[in-house]
Amino acid sequence: MQVNRNETPKQKPLKPCREIGCRNLTRKTYCKIHEKNKGETMRNYNKYGRDPVVDSFYKSRAWQRVRRLAYERDNGLCQRCKSNGHLVKADVVHHIVEVKTDWDQRLELDNLESLCHSCHNKEHK
Repeated sequence: MQVNRNETPKQKPLKPCREIGCRNLTRKTYCKIHEKNKGETMRNYNKYGRDPVVDSFYKSRAWQRVRRLAYERDNGLCQRCKSNGHLVKADVVHHIVEVKTDWDQRLELDNLESLCHSCHNKEHK
């Protein structure tokens, strides 16, 4: 099999940078200017903004089990979209009462709902 070295691989199309107000075009999520800033922001968030107890909870077997139960109960569908007459695959199992607000409800099935990313993002705006 011969490879034509003159052919260039197809590149992703240019799209606007995801940074609010930035009009730079990029093939990635963020332009070169904001890509660097986002990395630093995430490092600071991971170092100073995350709660290690909550982080370890989300890695626990107990959470994995109850998350799976909630997803199965909801038939893998976003409950918000379903209530509006749309069938959309759920991507996230959401705590109705946040873990930081009431630690005791973290594993309660009644405190969990399956959501799509769009509905989950609306919940956390």
